[in-house]
Amino acid sequence: MKPILPGATLGVMGGGQLGRMFVHAAQRLGYFTAVLDPDPHSPAGSVSHHHVQTDYTDPQGLTRLAELSAAITTEFENVPAPALAQLALSRPVAPGAACVAIAQDRIEEKAHFHACADRSGVDCAPHAVIRNPAELLAVADDLLPGILKTARLGYDGKGQVRVKTRGELAAAWEAVRQVPCVLEKMLPLVAECSVLVARGHNGQVVSYPPQRNVHVDGILAVTHAYAACLPAELAERAEQATRAIAEQIGYVGLLCVEFFLVQGQQGLELVVNEMAPRPHNSGHHTIDAFDHSQFDLQVHAMAGLPLPTPRQHSPALMLNLLGDIWFDAQGHERSPDWAQLLGIPGTHLHLYGKTEARHGRKMGHLTITGPELAAVQASARRCADLLGLPGLS
Repeated sequence: MKPILPGATLGVMGGGQLGRMFVHAAQRLGYFTAVLDPDPHSPAGSVSHHHVQTDYTDPQGLTRLAELSAAITTEFENVPAPALAQLALSRPVAPGAACVAIAQDRIEEKAHFHACADRSGVDCAPHAVIRNPAELLAVADDLLPGILKTARLGYDGKGQVRVKTRGELAAAWEAVRQVPCVLEKMLPLVAECSVLVARGHNGQVVSYPPQRNVHVDGILAVTHAYAACLPAELAERAEQATRAIAEQIGYVGLLCVEFFLVQGQQGLELVVNEMAPRPHNSGHHTIDAFDHSQFDLQVHAMAGLPLPTPRQHSPALMLNLLGDIWFDAQGHERSPDWAQLLGIPGTHLHLYGKTEARHGRKMGHLTITGPELAAVQASARRCADLLGLPGLS
């Protein structure tokens, strides 16, 4: 692929906060940007040179985005894969429709992880596919207790039900209207981690060190990103597994793969959980702690530019900011004390331009960096206490 140089227009499907940060990165590098999103007040559309305000499957909108853009990416995995395939008829699209389609369906995703296991050295959790009553009855006893997950459209803990017995499993499948699902065996979870890699059109791959993640109620709360945040041997295996998962399908773009660390008979073991064909919430610290952010590498990969190996210059913790902190204990809306927060050393506040705060809605993130880990951790605790944030452990 001939590189697409600054001065061209890069397009993105989706106008949320990930699209907004992609737009900022592209513009800083000298590109014009175009966003396709139906929301007239979308965070990315409000800062882009062009905002194509249509549905993701609208033929005229897709044609307009292709006319404007020299290459196109996506900011979330539920953009219809056929729309990406349509765009790819006339423009480079990264990641491609086939890769995104795998991430959109847990059944396909599990099959891909299992197919990569010999090469990656890491498999997914024991599971069963449930698409009909016969497959429900055929579920092995040793998969219970487990977690029933809808095959499509589940994220941040949505579309997931914990079940202990066959009766609970049958009731849960009925509650989700008998859509295709995956039942995963419940594992002795110790921690969670994620790895970000970027892969170019020419097969070049670069990666970030794995980061440890803490979730609260199924939503990412804290990311720990510094040396020794994970055991070195497991971190190396997670990174190599992520590269294998990307290379197996010829992935182009920025990819995040999430892993569970579970207690096995021989000690801690890695289990691959899911992949996101886009930048990821757990990688937001790369904006402030690395010389090239995940969004910079997203731009490089889609434009056919060389991929620089990212270098971390500061240890970092990232705190997710949900709409809950815009409300006091009585439920009255108020603004967090940003002035006091920004007086704490090493703080980097990123708000996403969303005009309405809601409980559970991602409104921004806060990254804390510094020359020494102990100081970063102390500042992060002060920030968490000030904002009333859970999960800092």
